Amino acid sequence: MYKICFVEDEVDLQTVVKLYLEKAGYEVTCFEKGTDAINYIGNPVDVWILDIMLGDDVNGYDVIRAIREKYPDVPVLFTSARDQDLDRILGLELGSDDYITKPYSSKELVLRVNNIIKRAYKQKESHILTIASYQVDLDRRVVSKNDKEIKLTTLEFDLLILLSKNIDKSFSRDEILEQVWGDDYFGSDRAVDDLVRRLRKKCSDLNILTVYGYGYRLSL
Repeated sequence: MYKICFVEDEVDLQTVVKLYLEKAGYEVTCFEKGTDAINYIGNPVDVWILDIMLGDDVNGYDVIRAIREKYPDVPVLFTSARDQDLDRILGLELGSDDYITKPYSSKELVLRVNNIIKRAYKQKESHILTIASYQVDLDRRVVSKNDKEIKLTTLEFDLLILLSKNIDKSFSRDEILEQVWGDDYFGSDRAVDDLVRRLRKKCSDLNILTVYGYGYRLSL
């Protein structure tokens, strides 16, 4: 669950936006004062939503400066009742990722947060597959369960990726030989059965089904 810190001195607006964000699946922490927000820096936050004008002498610009000193890459979305180019430019110069002018729709704000999350985090996570109880790091070619690495051979890993990227698709033994071993492999297709048996043993939570007389498929 991604964590949002929403800094807004209009209590009614804060309540409504918090509700929309929570319905969208986010965990939301709210503050009315910039001082309280700065004191919160250091806690896990995936996206900051900052109003420029806050309920004390510390404004949104002060807060983002404090955030950037410690977390240069955490996304920040500015909100403001003032729609002036200078505000937008200053916000961008200080490192904000987006800017929305009041009055705004809570639904639009949630959409903008969704887009920020996608750009900042989910694209990075696209190289991690979750299959059953396993996490598969495609870049590092590492399979783990409960943070414990499971040692797979090159062929075992390639078979896992083939099946995982094609859930419920049945592959014949010849297709698996071509996809995993390559076109230049010469030998019995029984090598596929042995490879599947080894993968099943190492990753017992995987539901690798036998398609009798044909091959195999992975089902969730």
